[in-house]
Amino acid sequence: MRKEKMLLYSTHLKHRFGGRVHKISVDAGFGCPNRANGRDSHGCIFCDSSGSAAVGIWRQAEIAQQLEQAKELMQQKYRAKWFIAYFQPYSNTFAPLEQLRQCYDQALKVSKVVGLAVGTRPDCVDNGVLDLLAEYHQRTYFWLELGLQSCHDHTLNYLNRGHDYACFLDAYQRAKERGLRICVHLIIGLPGESRDDILHTAREMARLGVNGIKLHLLHVLRGTPLGDSYLAGEISTLEMDDYVQLVVDVIECLPPDTLIQRLTGDGPRELLLAPLWSLNKWEVLNAIEAELERRGTRQGSHYPDTITRTCDL
Repeated sequence: MRKEKMLLYSTHLKHRFGGRVHKISVDAGFGCPNRANGRDSHGCIFCDSSGSAAVGIWRQAEIAQQLEQAKELMQQKYRAKWFIAYFQPYSNTFAPLEQLRQCYDQALKVSKVVGLAVGTRPDCVDNGVLDLLAEYHQRTYFWLELGLQSCHDHTLNYLNRGHDYACFLDAYQRAKERGLRICVHLIIGLPGESRDDILHTAREMARLGVNGIKLHLLHVLRGTPLGDSYLAGEISTLEMDDYVQLVVDVIECLPPDTLIQRLTGDGPRELLLAPLWSLNKWEVLNAIEAELERRGTRQGSHYPDTITRTCDL
């Protein structure tokens, strides 16, 4: 990707740390409030048994061991110099504060780990948790990653998210009051959402001035309620060209200083039902770059004139 077209997270990290920085997914064994506390036993309809994370061969290993073994591979394959421990599967603030502190501290003790990223849900960050995360924001390079997916309550209800958009706004505001960097996860291609719905969400993120964005393609995985709906012919997925067009539409809406941390993704090959074209990740990324060139556009080209509309609460 040409850096002048988008503000890419990978480029930002290289400039900040003076070398290649890679995130390592860490499984600390956390659960999810949407699968507990009397809620639906499955959780979100798109989420598989791994908590929407890439399952590695060291999943049951200690945190330090997971990081050390992944470091070795990434140094060989990508010549990575530094690493960020990314607490990814499930909700990585869903535990007592002391347990959270122990896990985060273990990761930071590993050599060449220069920061933390903690992925969680907006209904799993009470003030005590945010105060703890603010401590790490002062100690190291830190990101809080909040899964939102959409700002539309009708979509969140369909996905069985277990929270509404107002819940996200509350969590976001309390996190910003503590100075945290926040990356918001969005899914493009959700059933029932139109282009206008997707751009509504993008404009709302622009209005909030989020620090980072991850754009995810909707993956339909075997063994999930969403997968069952797909196999029953009740839903369909985007074609690659449609996805590319929507991603560029969103990029145009984002502020020029929002770091783009992800543009697509590929689900586990053995579980993926659709869309199969997503497995060709570099083809998708190259198509996004080509569409930016074709339009003669860039990140923020439609900002700030696109942020006046608001989402349903």
